[in-house]
Amino acid sequence: MKATPTIWTGRVLTALFALFILGASVTPKLLGMPVAEETMNQLGWPPGYAFGIGILELVCLVLYLYPRTNILGAILFMGVFGGAMATQIRTGNPLFSHQLFSIYLGLFMWGGLWLRDPQVRAMFPLRR
Repeated sequence: MKATPTIWTGRVLTALFALFILGASVTPKLLGMPVAEETMNQLGWPPGYAFGIGILELVCLVLYLYPRTNILGAILFMGVFGGAMATQIRTGNPLFSHQLFSIYLGLFMWGGLWLRDPQVRAMFPLRR
């Protein structure tokens, strides 16, 4: 299959999403960085949950990046994002910068998948 500009744009969005998730979320949690535990503590999570959530995010990311399981990975990521959004709402953080950030990530993730995968475009066509 010839890679069109649409597919390349989807690949770039997917790569940016993956790098962001790895760098800003998964790596600090898996390496036990103090910032991960401090952030989880500020959000009301007991100590020790960061590592497990980091593993969950890494599994979702691998599923999302693998072509045969990309839709499953995206759906599971939306579950993780829903939990993150619920946590932000519960703690009373600002709406546009914190509570809706999971929605922004989800749109970015699905946008990359929609652009790079013709089967996803067929399931969710744009209509006039």
